[in-house]
Amino acid sequence: MAVDIRQIGAAMQSALRLVLPPQCISCGGVVSEEFGLCADCWRDTPFIHGLTCDACGTPLPGQDEGKAEYCDDCLTLARPWSRGRAALLYKDNGRRLVLALKHGDRLDLARPAARWMFRAAAPILTENTIVAPIPLHWVRFVRRRFNQSALLAQGVARLGGLDHCPDLLTRPRRTPTQDGRDRDSRFANLAGAIRVHPRRAQRVQGRHVLLIDDVMTSGATLAAAADACLATGAAEVSVLVMARVAKDA
Repeated sequence: MAVDIRQIGAAMQSALRLVLPPQCISCGGVVSEEFGLCADCWRDTPFIHGLTCDACGTPLPGQDEGKAEYCDDCLTLARPWSRGRAALLYKDNGRRLVLALKHGDRLDLARPAARWMFRAAAPILTENTIVAPIPLHWVRFVRRRFNQSALLAQGVARLGGLDHCPDLLTRPRRTPTQDGRDRDSRFANLAGAIRVHPRRAQRVQGRHVLLIDDVMTSGATLAAAADACLATGAAEVSVLVMARVAKDA
């Protein structure tokens, strides 16, 4: 008698759910699917919808008429990347989820976050896209034990079947924290701090690079990474973040 391993696995999973039902990734309440939000937490999570800035993903007033629109920051600053998207606003439950992933060792949050990010990034993905995370300096990586941007990049690339290079970029210079710095100081702090790994330079040339990070505030970190990619021969750079800090958030 043939044994269907898939049926056995499905039965075991169903039995496990009866004993340990899926929990909301935010509050721990019971939900219908794994790695999901309950109705209350979904309502309190500021997902970005509708018209957004085509360069950074921040929400804009008005209706999406299918043409590129830009926020005040992206009209003022010369962004080295072409297009950008964000899944959440960095406030309320969006901020709590980012901090839980980044500082609370909630690595399980990378899976649903990557799914939200992939959905937001759909308009800017191409067949020639190579996905790369913003790197950590090795000292910070040792202290944190993981790079949350790398986990998000891995998830986005897997969902889209995209080329993925986790060590495309390096961070040879250790930079002080960006917290408390104004916009100009943030950009000066990151200038030249990120480079394309010499052994990965050929994978950048002529490609559309999608840079992944957890949060965008001023965009200084992403700008430093985009500059490095373009200087190495990338045809185009786009950016994708889990959460966007917006002035009116």
